[in-house]
Amino acid sequence: MDTVLELREVSKRYPAHAAVSGVSLAVERGEFFALLGPSGSGKTTALRLVAGFEQPSGGDILLNGLRVNHLPPYHRNVCTVFQNYALFPHMSARENIEFGLRRRGVADIDAAVSAVIGLVQLAGKESRYPASLSGGERQRVALARSLVLRPDVLLLDEPLSALDPNLRKQVRGELKALQRRTVVTFLMVTHDQEEALSISDRIGVMNAGRLEQTGAPQDLYLRPRTRFIAGFLGPVNWIDGVGVRPEATRISHGPPAGDVRSAAATVESSTFLGNCFHVESRLASGGLAVAEVSRPNARFHRGDTVYLWWDASDELRLPADS
Repeated sequence: MDTVLELREVSKRYPAHAAVSGVSLAVERGEFFALLGPSGSGKTTALRLVAGFEQPSGGDILLNGLRVNHLPPYHRNVCTVFQNYALFPHMSARENIEFGLRRRGVADIDAAVSAVIGLVQLAGKESRYPASLSGGERQRVALARSLVLRPDVLLLDEPLSALDPNLRKQVRGELKALQRRTVVTFLMVTHDQEEALSISDRIGVMNAGRLEQTGAPQDLYLRPRTRFIAGFLGPVNWIDGVGVRPEATRISHGPPAGDVRSAAATVESSTFLGNCFHVESRLASGGLAVAEVSRPNARFHRGDTVYLWWDASDELRLPADS
């Protein structure tokens, strides 16, 4: 494996709290890596440490095997796409993209800029100013401005949060396709679980300044190490100490047949979600559990006595204090 970025026991302490605590992480060249976590988990601070906007209180940051703790941002071959894109409003799209190259005194700027404009599909919109571009187009300009500098790592700070929900899914797919075309290493920070699961090669989940687990999206979702990770990556029904995802939870009016696990419950509500129903039921223990049911099978009403059942292979068995 070719590691382009490595964090070794990196910490960042402020007078009132520790934002990052002993984070160790290796990002491979050409991969799309997401740092995922709730607000205050330390993910954005970790990104700022990599970028050079903050200095670590302890540990080492290595880029291509070289320690860069002491280097300012402009001496690290990384670029950052900020949450608000930070475009110059008085410059056209092309001028924004050219800016970094002109600062570096690069020769043959036109060829490099034209190539990246084609890469991010902005052809014909080069002369427009940010105010006349859509949110998705502004993001492409910000991406192009960074990619044209050929960074070792492209840092993305909540790149889709400024977009409306309908546009977000479209741009999410474009972002993943762009990373595949450029083969540039992307390190993205996000609090959006679906976003991280859908476009990342690997995810690191942060909580309270610590990196709790790293792995492929499917591994983290199906085999979380802690209850926090299990619940943060998606809803979980906790039934007699066992976790079961709603999509793996079946529901029937009669006792299930076969070698399955089951629990009796009473239907509380049924919510229509378009492609399915979520049927919420009250367990004998007093807890609630949700079963995801396809539309043709959603014949459950409040007060119905039902059975929830699932396969043992779908269980998430985690310590109660994890």
